[in-house]
Amino acid sequence: MSANIARVGVVGGGQMGAGIAEVCARAGLDTVVCEVDAVAARTARDRVAASLGRAVRRGKLEQGAADDALARMVFTGSLDDLADRQLVVEAVIENPDAKAEVFAALDKIVEDPAVVLATNTSSLPIMRLGMATQRADRVVGLHFFNPVPVLPLVEVVTSLHTSAETTTVVENFATRTLGKTVIRSQDRAGFVVNALLIPYLLSAVRMAESGFATAADIDAGMELGCAHPMGPLKLADLIGLDTVASIAESLYDEFREPLYAPPPLLQRMGEAGLLGRKTGRGFHTYGRG
Repeated sequence: MSANIARVGVVGGGQMGAGIAEVCARAGLDTVVCEVDAVAARTARDRVAASLGRAVRRGKLEQGAADDALARMVFTGSLDDLADRQLVVEAVIENPDAKAEVFAALDKIVEDPAVVLATNTSSLPIMRLGMATQRADRVVGLHFFNPVPVLPLVEVVTSLHTSAETTTVVENFATRTLGKTVIRSQDRAGFVVNALLIPYLLSAVRMAESGFATAADIDAGMELGCAHPMGPLKLADLIGLDTVASIAESLYDEFREPLYAPPPLLQRMGEAGLLGRKTGRGFHTYGRG
């Protein structure tokens, strides 16, 4: 298995997938982003271009480097365009069946027998996704954090089948190629960060739900009293309340601990389409665009 990954594929061009693709392209890699169709692929391209533009305006990136990064990227609506990739990162909806379907398809499409198939899941079992393929030893969790171009952490999550060679390849890729910091986790729901973070966020939701304190006061309390850069409900809005609920459900399914159960308010907000920043309203209200 080659440790020199030059051709990367990303399945899913949403907030996380676009961010992963951006950091790969900025690192000089040939990057293909696959979405469900051509229209979604164009939307993904616009999302990456907007992010690169923000980096230029903030002085974090030269215009020439941004142009070069975008030129290294291909956006497609067909998984077949990932056939020649050395590493493919899945970043579709946090649904086990949808992710397993992607892995089963990639297993048949990608030609390189040494390809690494990675998932950006924040909570789902790596083993289940690996067993959807005929190469579970080359399936691994590669969990980035939002926003991907800004946050330095990547969790590398290995299943019982993931080979030591696969683990070494993805750790070198994340650290040496992308400049990220890696922590390792066993294949348990939530991994390291979300197993600690989600109960905290759910506690804040329950506090607001009970009328104990307002969302503004809860967030101000943790920002000003504990020096957190962002309060828990603002953070939940940033992550996406649907994603928070999905991770909580995965944690509860695995551990059956009440602290992991999604509060009713969180579920109702999801049903109402109040998902946080991406919809303009969650526990707080945000301007569109």
